[in-house]
Amino acid sequence: MRTRSHYVLNGYGHYNRAYAANSRRNRPLKLVILDRDGVINQALPHHVRSAEEWQPIPGSLDAVARLDRAGYRVVVATHQPGIRRRHFTFEDLNRIHERMHRRLADYGGTIEAVFVCLCLRSHACECFKPRPSLLHEIADRLHVPLDGVPCIGGTPDVLEAARGAGARPMLLRTGRSEATARDRAYPDGIEVHDDLAAAVDTLLAAH
Repeated sequence: MRTRSHYVLNGYGHYNRAYAANSRRNRPLKLVILDRDGVINQALPHHVRSAEEWQPIPGSLDAVARLDRAGYRVVVATHQPGIRRRHFTFEDLNRIHERMHRRLADYGGTIEAVFVCLCLRSHACECFKPRPSLLHEIADRLHVPLDGVPCIGGTPDVLEAARGAGARPMLLRTGRSEATARDRAYPDGIEVHDDLAAAVDTLLAAH
């Protein structure tokens, strides 16, 4: 089952094609795709349901700001089935992302857009985690090929999506699968980092 995803630009409205076109003219075509929970903010067992529950992982906001200053376009791809389960609403989700954007602005950073898959696992959707359709949709909307694009997540299913899209998968131990990240042997090409700050250190050291 394929569900229409929800697109948010800077937390205040739907994804804006005009803004994206202007962004493409004025910024280098370097893209980083981040999962949200366990990458930018603390992952909770019941998912983040309110702005008050959203708490950044130490160093993550500065890491996003460093990417921004280095010329990367940063977008978020996140799975939020709690809306379908009626654990929270679209309004709650927008308030969560508004908090994220405001806190990030304190560090001088920007997330260009947030792409959200709303599907339940039982739907076996094509959107995201472990399937790559949402990542392809990001590429189509931003007109950026995914080959080698860093896709940073806190769970193995994000890595599967990244590999399926031809992106560069990077796993963080701050996600829900810390023990898995520590103990599991991944195929060649899977990088494991302590947190987003460490992953960004690696990306920026290469340039």
